[in-house]
Amino acid sequence: MQTQSPFFDALAKAMAEAAGAADGVRREAETVMRGQLQRLVADMDFVTREDFEAVREMARLAREENELLKARIDDLELRLGKSS
Repeated sequence: MQTQSPFFDALAKAMAEAAGAADGVRREAETVMRGQLQRLVADMDFVTREDFEAVREMARLAREENELLKARIDDLELRLGKSS
């Protein structure tokens, strides 16, 4: 943008350069932060969704089996005349 005043032209040019520099600094900061976050996540022991769902299903099945076994034990104790 060109005006009739060289002062305003210089000011506009300086502001455009400052905005460009600020955008570059922002992009660089984002890149550094993204890299650090990726390293942090990689160092943690996160599991995949598939692994989590598989373990959750195993836990559900184990709970069901425990309930069935408890019912059998209760029945056997009742047959033997013992109470728990």
